[in-house]
Amino acid sequence: MKQVVKRTVPEWKRLMRNSIRNGADVEGVDEATRAEIDEVSKEFPFFSNEYYTGLIQEKDDPIWKQIIPSIDELNDPNYYMSDALAEDGDDSPVKHLTHRYPDRVLFTVTYTCAIYCRFCTRKRKVGKYPIPPWREMEAVFDYLREHTEVRDVLLSGGDPFLLSDAYLEKILANLKAIPHIELIRVGSKLPCVLPQRITPELCDMLKKYHPFYVNTHFSHPRELTPEAELACNRLADAGIPLGNQTVLLKGVNDDAEILKELFLGLLKFRVKPYYLYQADLVKGTHKFRTDVATGLEIMKQLQGHITGFAVPTYVIDAPGGGGKMAVGPNRLVALDDDYATLQNFEGKVFKYPAKGDASSSEDWPNATNGTIIQDYV
Repeated sequence: MKQVVKRTVPEWKRLMRNSIRNGADVEGVDEATRAEIDEVSKEFPFFSNEYYTGLIQEKDDPIWKQIIPSIDELNDPNYYMSDALAEDGDDSPVKHLTHRYPDRVLFTVTYTCAIYCRFCTRKRKVGKYPIPPWREMEAVFDYLREHTEVRDVLLSGGDPFLLSDAYLEKILANLKAIPHIELIRVGSKLPCVLPQRITPELCDMLKKYHPFYVNTHFSHPRELTPEAELACNRLADAGIPLGNQTVLLKGVNDDAEILKELFLGLLKFRVKPYYLYQADLVKGTHKFRTDVATGLEIMKQLQGHITGFAVPTYVIDAPGGGGKMAVGPNRLVALDDDYATLQNFEGKVFKYPAKGDASSSEDWPNATNGTIIQDYV
């Protein structure tokens, strides 16, 4: 008699199977709201796994807003675009690849995520396309072999960590075999939204491909769970440097105290806050976009008030493919031939000699020897 072997389903796969994906699955809303959720889902797919859905405490809380569709997604200003960053334009020489910066590329290896963020930059694709066929992956490898200026490959999606260990390793091995590829990075939200996927087996495989980096995507302190901490620690213990990219989201985290708690909490998880993004002009996301002035004010309240290692760079990814640009705040008040005039986090203004060849303070006109020249506090 043939013996039947029972295979245990990994926890992360079980959580993915127990998901919500339509209005009928959403608790605590009326039928009209469920109908709106389904209407939005026709344009922008809806999905959340059991783990992340379980972080919701009440309707319209910061977790709810990130994953439950809103009718507002269908009412954007006309200048919002499906491909706001022009990833599929002239900077895409082959399918699934964006080559915008001289020495690095973005390689989209899947279009599936563990949740579908309502503010996603790739709402036009996520949940709508399958994993690229291998022949299209090969076309990317061929391009990279020919372009020796590329030294850095960022795997993105969707979420690369939703691929099987074997399939992901096949991609990594092909990249590592290209002599001029010096480092590989992965952008993944799974340490935040499905930390159970970060298994010891996955980490053992990844550490074979150093130098290897992971940028993850935490948005709110409520996401800093014991499960997420374990996932981040596993990656860090495998020698993988971790960074975090947070999108500034209206009604979710557009508050300095919330972000202080998030960024300091991430340091405890061994994750460096890397970027704070101004929300992109992506069709279906207008409800989340803050004023730029709000972002600048938040950065002023962060700099100097928490350790500099916890303060990310505030950036705007320019529409139309202009790339990421640091926004501020700018502590340089003025610059002339004699001095750089600087204002610190307390509002105090200092002068610093502008020339690098001054041998002593006596060589500087009206030297202040680094003392405060004006106090705005």
